[in-house]
Amino acid sequence: MARTSQTLSSNVSLLKSKASKHAIFGVIIAFAAIGLATLGVAFMNGSEIGFEAVIRAQKENPALWLLDAMPFIFALWGQYVSSLMAYEASAMVIDQTSELRTQTTILEQQAMRSATYDALTELPNRILLRDRLEQAILSASKKKRRLAVMIMDLDRFKEINDTLGHYNGDRLLKQVATRLQGVIQEPGTVARLGGDEFAILLPRISEVKEVGSIVGKIHKALQAPFMLDTLKLDIQASVGAALFPEHGADADTLLQRADVAMYVAKKDHSGFVVYASKHDEHSPHRLTLMGELRHAIENNHLVLHFQPKVNVKSNVVEGVEALVRWQHERHGLMPPDEFIPLAERTGLIKPLTHWVLRQSLKQCAAWRLAGLNLCVAVNLSAQGLMDMELPDTVAGLLAANDVPADRLILEITESTIMMDKDRALQILTRLADMGVRLSIDDFGTGYSSLAYLSKMPVKEIKIDKSFVMDMENNKSNSVIVRATIELGHNLGLSVVGEGVENAEVLGILDRLNCDSVQGFHLLRPIAGPAFDDWMRKAKEKGEIRVEAGNICLTPSA
Repeated sequence: MARTSQTLSSNVSLLKSKASKHAIFGVIIAFAAIGLATLGVAFMNGSEIGFEAVIRAQKENPALWLLDAMPFIFALWGQYVSSLMAYEASAMVIDQTSELRTQTTILEQQAMRSATYDALTELPNRILLRDRLEQAILSASKKKRRLAVMIMDLDRFKEINDTLGHYNGDRLLKQVATRLQGVIQEPGTVARLGGDEFAILLPRISEVKEVGSIVGKIHKALQAPFMLDTLKLDIQASVGAALFPEHGADADTLLQRADVAMYVAKKDHSGFVVYASKHDEHSPHRLTLMGELRHAIENNHLVLHFQPKVNVKSNVVEGVEALVRWQHERHGLMPPDEFIPLAERTGLIKPLTHWVLRQSLKQCAAWRLAGLNLCVAVNLSAQGLMDMELPDTVAGLLAANDVPADRLILEITESTIMMDKDRALQILTRLADMGVRLSIDDFGTGYSSLAYLSKMPVKEIKIDKSFVMDMENNKSNSVIVRATIELGHNLGLSVVGEGVENAEVLGILDRLNCDSVQGFHLLRPIAGPAFDDWMRKAKEKGEIRVEAGNICLTPSA
């Protein structure tokens, strides 16, 4: 306070000195004006200007008396006013300086907070979590106690973000953060690491089952549907945990191993996994494959195999199903089960789907030029189906390859449709209006209602191979297949039986009036570049014949 008063006095003195200097100039000018006025009066009174005439003018003219007093009056008034102005100006400068310092302090605090807290959820970020984890490790080391760190990742969040937009994705993350804060109490910490990844620090635990209990509460908190306007979303999460000191003695190791455990939980769909050393093999392999898959998509290192679909009655190959494979330098030919889940989790499923569509239609166009009547079927993931841009993408690819829309079949699963029925119906209707044919794959393994199925613009259903493969030995499976074929026909749909691996199953499907079949008993998947080679050799062996552009299997095939 004394320092502020001293600053104020110093500023006032400085401003007063400057104001006084200008006031002196004003007084000098005033005296010069008085002299000139007096000389003027003296001249008017007596035509002579001298000392006596000036004195006489001052004595005889009262108006000059008032003029003589004005410099002194204005000098005093000016000094008074200048003092007030100087004081007010100095006080204003000090106030503004103080305000600037306050704003600077606030900005510094905000900068410090933004460096350690997540802007969206207002949870601690990775930096603050790491700091608290390091402190917790030091404390646990001294007091010989355990702690746990968990990494939680939302299942299929990328799909929600892509379909509903980042704005709604952010709203969902804020709701998740609020529920997590309700579960985790002090001295625990909930942090957001980025994207849909959260971390939870439990600095004091006595046994592993405490962690399991907390995870159970987290899953229970996420059970209630999340509301985004009128849309209800069911969200599930995968959680991985690492314990101190069992799984690591430093923050980096614990976080990395908790992440490995989380990935295993997501892969196994178990919901929660505690780290074990056997899980380490997944981490480097997964990280390497992520980078390599992106490179493979961009540089056409993937390959398509085509599984023919054969009409049961006519033995005509009606079309093929495109099956993507990855020809990996070290791991050989990798089936889709080994990299499709990775693509879905890392956001690569969209470019992968576009690659498969583009290459499939390119191959279909080549068959058309060769005079073959073959349709091509492409499988869509949940993320692919919920992409509002999908119909436009498909339209562009059809036009680019000059392929009629009815030559493309898009296969989707029941569970994919039921994830967001209204959105799925909207996108499927647009595709159907374009002329694209739609098929429900793995029918019988999902949870769709028959009432909703009747509203979908689908043309066929494919009975899952788990029901078909063992029909000759499993009466229940045979009943399910029979009912499914009858249901499909009653709905005006064609029915395809998958997984036909022997003549007995083919005979049963023929008797049940199944329309088409796929399976190793008829034709195995054929690599795209080898398709022409296969046709030539098959014709030479008499296994197929080509009539009016149709590939027909001979009875011996």
